[in-house]
Amino acid sequence: MATFIDIHDLPGVKADDVAGALSADVRVQGQYGVDYRHYWVDEAAGKVFCLVEAPDREAAIAVHREAHGLVAQDLFEVTQGA
Repeated sequence: MATFIDIHDLPGVKADDVAGALSADVRVQGQYGVDYRHYWVDEAAGKVFCLVEAPDREAAIAVHREAHGLVAQDLFEVTQGA
């Protein structure tokens, strides 16, 4: 499994809306072998950041697309530092 952080540009985003979207991700993620682990919201900047473990980037994208259609503008594979 790889670890990814994605970035959504969502002007006007509210934390409550993101919580609902994450619930939808959780309902779908098992079909793709994905685990959405955590998210952060910056309402003032209109940004959402999601931490996800997935077999590949396509699987991570597919979960968002199927669950709610809010596909991230950027997706980065990351490794944990010391």
